Amino acid sequence: MQQPLIAPSILSADFARLGEEVGAVIDAGADMIHFDVMDNHYVPNLTIGPLVCQALRDYGIRAPIDVHLMIKPVDRIIPDFAAAGADWITFHPEASEHIDRSLSLIREHDCKSGLVFNPATPLDVLRHVADKVDMVLLMSVNPGFPGQKFIPGTLEKIAEARQLIDRLNPEIRLEVDGGIKADNIRQVAEAGADTFVAGSAVFGADDYGQAIATMRRELEAAKSAR
Repeated sequence: MQQPLIAPSILSADFARLGEEVGAVIDAGADMIHFDVMDNHYVPNLTIGPLVCQALRDYGIRAPIDVHLMIKPVDRIIPDFAAAGADWITFHPEASEHIDRSLSLIREHDCKSGLVFNPATPLDVLRHVADKVDMVLLMSVNPGFPGQKFIPGTLEKIAEARQLIDRLNPEIRLEVDGGIKADNIRQVAEAGADTFVAGSAVFGADDYGQAIATMRRELEAAKSAR
């Protein structure tokens, strides 16, 4: 199992002070920053594009940026996010006509590639492209809106994904996004996840450092239990 990473999602940040907010969560101990990119087509919401990514880099943010594309089609926007400073780019297999080609395109632009699976999307496609995948992101809510509750059935899917990853390509990170909080992050880790997207649980806290430290303690407890 790889070193756990905490990735606060800027979807829950104060966009009027975005650079300051992102800098604060990094200073508070976050490992990477998660971008939720929505197009009001693949999901019923509209959020941000590459210009916001570039703006954070220009502001001075140097932490890894993890871009989750909830858009369709995906190939057109991949080079733009790579140029804007993304480190990871993940997309939903349903949003690409040629999954292998999209994964290769991400890597050709010097980013790490990944696939995102909605709660009801089976993991079968991973078996055919595991050599081109750096991250699997499991949605523990239906994508589109922040602040949703964690779907408990995701725990079984995380365990399934962990077994698949360990067999096909142990270098793949297993990320979970949706309703992650201090009171369930341990369960998510014990099921097999190693990367955790937390939006409102971090950006909604009065003390970012305390919120992240509490999650770290839960992750250590999960590690000790294994």
